[in-house]
Amino acid sequence: MATEYGQGYGHGLGYPEHGLPEHGLPEQGGERRHRLPAGLRAPFEARSWREFGYVLLSLPISIMLFVYAITMVSLGAGLLVTFLGIPVLAAGLAGCRAFGALERARARALLHLDVADPEPLRMRRRGFMAWMGAVLKSGTSWRSVLYAVLHFPWAVFSFVVAVNVWAYGWAMLTYPLWFWVFPMWVGQDGIQVYGDETHHFYLDNPFEITLTALVGLLFTLATPWIVRALTQVDRLLVHGLLGPSRLATRVVELESDRGVVVDTAAADLRRIERDLHDGAQARLVALAMDLGLAKEKLTEDPQAAARMVDEAHGEVKTALQELRDLARGIHPAVLTDRGLDAALSAVASRCTVPVEVQVDLEQRPVPAIEGIAYFTVSELLQNISKHARATWAAVDVWQVENRLMLQVVDNGIGGAGISGGSGLAGLAERLDAVDGILVVDSPVGGPTRVTAELPWRTV
Repeated sequence: MATEYGQGYGHGLGYPEHGLPEHGLPEQGGERRHRLPAGLRAPFEARSWREFGYVLLSLPISIMLFVYAITMVSLGAGLLVTFLGIPVLAAGLAGCRAFGALERARARALLHLDVADPEPLRMRRRGFMAWMGAVLKSGTSWRSVLYAVLHFPWAVFSFVVAVNVWAYGWAMLTYPLWFWVFPMWVGQDGIQVYGDETHHFYLDNPFEITLTALVGLLFTLATPWIVRALTQVDRLLVHGLLGPSRLATRVVELESDRGVVVDTAAADLRRIERDLHDGAQARLVALAMDLGLAKEKLTEDPQAAARMVDEAHGEVKTALQELRDLARGIHPAVLTDRGLDAALSAVASRCTVPVEVQVDLEQRPVPAIEGIAYFTVSELLQNISKHARATWAAVDVWQVENRLMLQVVDNGIGGAGISGGSGLAGLAERLDAVDGILVVDSPVGGPTRVTAELPWRTV
């Protein structure tokens, strides 16, 4: 059941064969390096204009959605005393679901917020009545209505704030370019900031014009961040009310985990069958044939028969060892009898490098979690033996509240990673099937630190 770290230590990770970048260190995350700081380039970035466009579109869309939702829900509720109320209410909820799909698409295009579609309608039978019942019972429908009601006042607020901040910022920033309009065409020295019957204050001298432009620059630089803060609320609304519910997401995760568990169990059964067929079974068949030949030669050539029996005795020992190894791979007896400390110490003794084992558990977890923890450490140690080129390794096991923590460290060449199709990816899927987590920290050159987290359950 051994697996490989990625595609081997130092390989398959985008580096040359010697495990080093071709031209110095790679840029972190593959991001572009900008000469201007983020605060200065934000007003001209595409993201800022997309978010501002989202805020501008939110007002007319939210007005239509609010009016539609309130009208249809109120009309449907008012007509519930008649047979028309339920169809009208169902139609209103269905329309809100359609608006929700539009909002998810708009958030995906302008905010780059990828929200999964909610769970579809579950109808036990076909027909209009079944469809109405499914729409009325769906939590997604009512969350869409709640989104329509809550998003309208927020859209008004964010529209007013964003438009005013944007307009005032650019107007003051460009004031030195157009202040001449006032003395030439309006008959005053500049923009009037304050005025009454006796006092008037205009922005007309160079100092005041420059100060106005500087304040406008501050507003202009702050506008993208203000709009971004406003759209964060929109992100929360779209994600929380228009996406799949936590229960539905959990159901999908459990269905996926169940598939992983079934596939893993089937793969283990195939492995056991293959090991029995190709190993112990083939050896026992050959042993039976050798004993049959020895039986035939027993009277004719006792010495040859004795040699064949002696060879068969060696084959029996080899077959027994293979069966022990196979049984240990299924579930070792030492794990059942003495727990993780003794079982992991036995695994560490078979590793090709010295391994320090430290298990700090006051009590034993349930057998299922204990078995997964054992096989996780076993596979990681096999990887160290085969691929790490390490001279030392350590295994730590401890409990943190309701989680069982495992950590395997080695001083090998590093370069391990959870990539598609790798052994660590398969191990991560197995842990995820029981709500576990696998984290790999393995820079090129080492050391490698693999941390696994499992749910803690006691008998």
